[in-house]
Amino acid sequence: MTDAVPAAPAIPKPPARSAGSWALDVLVWGGIAALLLYSIEAVDLGNLPQLFTNSDRIQTFAADLLRPDFSDWRLFVAKMWETIQIALWGTFLAVFLGVPLGLAAARNIAPIWVVTPVRWVMNLLRSVPDLVMGLLFVVAVGLGPLAGVLAITLNTAGVLAKLFSEAVESIDKGPVEGVRATGALPLHEIMWGVIPQVAPLWTSFALYRFESNSRSATVLGLIGAGGIGQVLFDRMNGFDFNAVSAVVIIVIVAVTLIDMLSQAMRKRLL
Repeated sequence: MTDAVPAAPAIPKPPARSAGSWALDVLVWGGIAALLLYSIEAVDLGNLPQLFTNSDRIQTFAADLLRPDFSDWRLFVAKMWETIQIALWGTFLAVFLGVPLGLAAARNIAPIWVVTPVRWVMNLLRSVPDLVMGLLFVVAVGLGPLAGVLAITLNTAGVLAKLFSEAVESIDKGPVEGVRATGALPLHEIMWGVIPQVAPLWTSFALYRFESNSRSATVLGLIGAGGIGQVLFDRMNGFDFNAVSAVVIIVIVAVTLIDMLSQAMRKRLL
């Protein structure tokens, strides 16, 4: 007798989507397309050809940028270092504010009567632009890097608090319940059940914000909040585009080095 040949398994049918799902996709993506078309005039896309009709002025400007003037490189480097210090201190203080705010805004460890007002505060801190905060602090504490540090601190604290709270809300409940089973206090549950799970992600968020703040601190210098932004603004107002090019190159090099350092720290800590 010959052995029976097993039947080939039936090929499953491809997953089918319901008509309602297709209709929702069409509605969402169609709405986005309609919004883009409606916004063409609002964002002045009709003047895009001027980018090419004014090519003579662009060529003149580009020619100056291609001849950087590093005669004041000591001043540029010193101001760039000041900018990095502003970003470092702003991020450092923001982490200390963001950790308690993030824990208080996490729905799985804090009561709703605490979560709601804390999230309002976080939204307020995130919604106010760095430049507006910088102007407020320039009025309060005067021109200088302190205004930049305070502006970055508050804005970054709102961003980090949101990211920290979302990381806490996605933790595994098992370690927390295990700590609770020992009769530990709620503070111990956070220290031994929550923090070890979210610390790597929090570190990554903080490093990323430090990179972003290095660029934000440059812009804050335009309003007198310290750093290389003030030098950049002065050179631009003086139409010294050769020096502007040198400043931009120094900023690019500094931000690139910070990015490389952050990647090395992530690989070591995560």
